[in-house]
Amino acid sequence: MKAKEKIVQLLAKANIQVNGDLPWDIKVHNTDLYNRLIRYGPLGLGESYMDGWWDTDSLDQFFYRILKADLEKHTDYSPGTTLLYLRSILSNLQNKNRAFHIGERHYDIGNDLYKAMLDRRMVYTCAYWKNADNLDEAQEAKLELVCRKLGLKEGRKVLDIGCGWGSFAKYAAENYGAEVTGITVSKEQVELGTELCKGLPVQFRLQDYRELDETFDHIVSLGMIEHVGYKNYREYFRIIKNSLSDKGTFVLQTIGSNYPVLNTDPWIHKYIFPNSMIPSISQLSDAFEDRLVMEDWQNFGVDYDKTLMAWFSNFNREWSTLQKSYSERFYRMWKYYLLMSAGSFRTRKNQLWQVVFTKAGLPNGYRLPKGRLHLRSKSGQLTRI
Repeated sequence: MKAKEKIVQLLAKANIQVNGDLPWDIKVHNTDLYNRLIRYGPLGLGESYMDGWWDTDSLDQFFYRILKADLEKHTDYSPGTTLLYLRSILSNLQNKNRAFHIGERHYDIGNDLYKAMLDRRMVYTCAYWKNADNLDEAQEAKLELVCRKLGLKEGRKVLDIGCGWGSFAKYAAENYGAEVTGITVSKEQVELGTELCKGLPVQFRLQDYRELDETFDHIVSLGMIEHVGYKNYREYFRIIKNSLSDKGTFVLQTIGSNYPVLNTDPWIHKYIFPNSMIPSISQLSDAFEDRLVMEDWQNFGVDYDKTLMAWFSNFNREWSTLQKSYSERFYRMWKYYLLMSAGSFRTRKNQLWQVVFTKAGLPNGYRLPKGRLHLRSKSGQLTRI
């Protein structure tokens, strides 16, 4: 069977046509695309889009249909996918020597990009949209939810592992009087975070989590364990246990996989998050069992679809300014990343978990404290967040 015929038939399983009229149909600009897809699989799909070989009016809907139809089950493994899988087995892709690669490759590419794309607090993790009208409100609601789950009180010492630009640290210090130490592997995040939190009891360190050697009342880690790797989960939770006070709480937020994986998509690995992987429930539980007590587990993965679409809307709107510093190929790469990710959450292939842990279990059980009354901007009504 010729490459074109094979690809056309494969896409048809997802109700996608080549040069069709529906928003999720693809327009082929270079007919070498078909052989490239057969040979390189997901990596070839992403790179050919970056090169302008094909387009679609709606990438998020395209990926929603690709993933919903489970097309990966009807394709052979590409050499790149196989090689990445073997490397993840034969070596520790997330060892200490590689700890700072993700900072350099992803988080240090430009604070101007993240300022343009994110909310006013620069939160680069899933927002909580339950009672929110916009991204700013949804991200503030998420930060408030984390503080409530911690049982945060004034003067408490908090460790934020993978602190980003200090969004949680700033919120916790301003609203709860917490003293926050944030660690990150990104030089740009340390620099901007320090500036944004000036005058608050917040400090930032350029530090790998494996270098921790002190105790905190509470620990948070929001969207960082996706860079830890399955070979390091036990060590990660050992360090959490050793760094947490006996009566403290730990809140983990992570993207979650429906089944165990050992590596990420090869295109994501090469261009967006090198050496990353999304944990499954079994991989996490195998790591924290006999070390921590799981008190609560919440899934609001559907909110990540809406968050990613909001990020893309901001990025797309600000592109006329950003393009002075970034290429057209970068625009296509970043668009592909955001909208492919949105499609994965829309199909429920990926989840978003917030998990609450303690060291030995709470004597009277875990109860989420009531939220503070918050004035919503559009409705003007007081709502608990």
